[in-house]
Order: sequence, then C-alpha cells, then structure tokens
Amino acid sequence: MNLDYIVREPENITSKTPILFMLHGYGSNEQDLFSFRESLPTDWILVSFRAPKPTQMEGFSWFDIDFNNPEQFLDIDQAKEALEFILQNMMAIVNKYGLVEGQTHLCGFSQGGILCYSLALKYPELFNKVACLSSYPEDQLLTDIEKSKKKRENLRFFVSHGTDDAVIPMDWGRKGAEILYDLSCYFTFREYMSGHGVNRKNYIDLMEFYSK
Repeated sequence: MNLDYIVREPENITSKTPILFMLHGYGSNEQDLFSFRESLPTDWILVSFRAPKPTQMEGFSWFDIDFNNPEQFLDIDQAKEALEFILQNMMAIVNKYGLVEGQTHLCGFSQGGILCYSLALKYPELFNKVACLSSYPEDQLLTDIEKSKKKRENLRFFVSHGTDDAVIPMDWGRKGAEILYDLSCYFTFREYMSGHGVNRKNYIDLMEFYSK
C-alpha cells in the first residue's frame, strides 16, 4: 500500500541527510505533526504520512480503536498490517533519496506513537531518535522485538505524556518508561500538566531532543 504524505526537503540532499517520519494520531491527518516543521533542523527531510483508514467523524486512523474496551483497545491485526506497510513506505522513500548513510528518525502522537514504539524496538538498527507522544507501548505488538542490546545502542527515545490525559491514561504512558528501562534503552521520560496533546513546554523539550 502506498501511503499519501507531505514532505519538506532541504536545499541540499546527500547520502548523509537525516530524515524524520511523522505518524499522526486517531482522527487526525498528515498536517498535524507537520506543523512542527518550522522548529525542526532545516537540513532534515521531513515526511508526514496520512493514515489510510477514514474515521467516522473526520480525519484518518492507522487502525480501529474501541474506546469502550480497555482490554481490547486496538485492533491488533490492523495494527500489525499498518506496521508492515509503514515500514515499506519508509524504506521506499529512504531509497528514493539515496540516504544510505543518513539517520532515520521517528515522531508519533497517540496511535502513531504506539506504532513508533513497535517499529523502533522491532527494527532498532534502522532508527535513531524516536519521539512517542501521548502514547504507550502495546504488549501485543512487542512480542518479537529485537533482543540485541548492541542493535539498540544508537536508539534515543523521547517519551512524553499529559498528567490529565483522558484518552490514554497516564499509567499506560509510564509503561513506556518501564519497558525502555528494562531494555536498557537511552530515553527521556517527561510528564506535563496537560491533556491528550502537546503543550508549549512539551514542544520545547521535544525540539531540544531533536536538535542535540
């Protein structure tokens, strides 16, 4: 499946140019995280995907969610399928630009963050800086993660969550820090006085993470 996306290209692109892929949340679209572009490094390629499934109200989703059933919060089969075609689209774009030496970064919000956890922990050698915003690691998508610590040594995570998040509970978000700690990953975990979103302090910290 070829995903729709929008892109910001730097003036000069070489084999070492970094690229950042963005995965939006449920009911949103490719414009959402792309709004961060003015604060991100100007020499990066930015690619923001649109999820393929239209939602009932507006926007798009990567997989169905049942907000009334915490035990079966997401459709696992759809999520696994999404992981496959997202990775295929990422690799196709990396190859298109010839980025054989550049770093590949991820940024995902909510549903997109769930997928970023899975992509980074399943294929750690492919990614470097990974931001998981207002999301959580889904155990059913982490059954075959990479066990080699050496392959994870270049991974850096930024995990953030709002203390008043009414969509994905704070406790779910904290599970991300616990799993990354158990895996001996490099990570920063931040809690903010906010709901299901990115407030100003969160945004500033996120941009600092990507600028290092």
